[in-house]
Amino acid sequence: MKVGTDGVLLGAWASLDHQPDSILDIGAGTGLIALQLAQRSSAEAIDAIELDDAAYEQCVANFEASPWADRLFCYHAGFDEFVDEMEDKYDLIVSNPPFYAEDVASGNTARDQARQSNSLPFGELIQGVVQFLTDKGIFSVIVPFKEEQGFVQLAQNVGLYPNRITRVKGNPETDFKRSLMEFSFQQNEPQMDTLIIEKERHQYTEAYIKLTQAFYLKM
Repeated sequence: MKVGTDGVLLGAWASLDHQPDSILDIGAGTGLIALQLAQRSSAEAIDAIELDDAAYEQCVANFEASPWADRLFCYHAGFDEFVDEMEDKYDLIVSNPPFYAEDVASGNTARDQARQSNSLPFGELIQGVVQFLTDKGIFSVIVPFKEEQGFVQLAQNVGLYPNRITRVKGNPETDFKRSLMEFSFQQNEPQMDTLIIEKERHQYTEAYIKLTQAFYLKM
C-alpha cells in the first residue's frame, strides 16, 4: 500500500483542538494516519484496525519503528469483529475508508479490497462510529466529493452532524475530487471551505504546503 494523498490530507486535517486522549483509526492500512496523529497530538492511546494481513504486518512494523510506539496499537480484525467485541470509547475517530463501490480489478487483490466500499460499507462504518465515539468526540473522514451528500445523510440518520467540510480539488481547473468531513453529536452550521492541492503539476499551493509540510521530507 503506497502512501496516498488522501491519507496525508486526513491525518493533517483532522482537528485536535479538543485534545483527544484516545484515537481510533478505522482501516489503518500501513498506519500512516495513526502515525500522523501520534506526531501531532499527546493522545495516550492511539488504536488502529486493519484487516489485510500484509498491511497489518507493515502497520505493526511502522508503529514499532516510530518514536511513539508506546502509544500505538493495531488490531488485526475487520471492523464488524471490532464492533462486536470492543466496548472502548474514543475522543477522535478517523477513517480513510474504501470507496470504490464499482468492481475494481487492478490485479492486486489486497489493493482492490482496500479500494472497494463493499469491504466496509459507509452505513456500517457510521453505525460503528456512533458506538465508539465519546459524547463530545469527533469523527473525521475523507470520501469522494460525489459521495458527500449521501454520507452526510447516513450520518444524520444516526445523530451525527457535519461541523466542518473541506472540498478538495487537484488544481484550479479540475472538479472537486474529495470531501474532508468532520462530524460530532452537536448540531451546528458546518464550516465550509476549499483546498486546492497544486497550482500546476508538482507546484503545490501555499495552503496545501502549510497543511502537510510537517509530514514530508521534501516540500
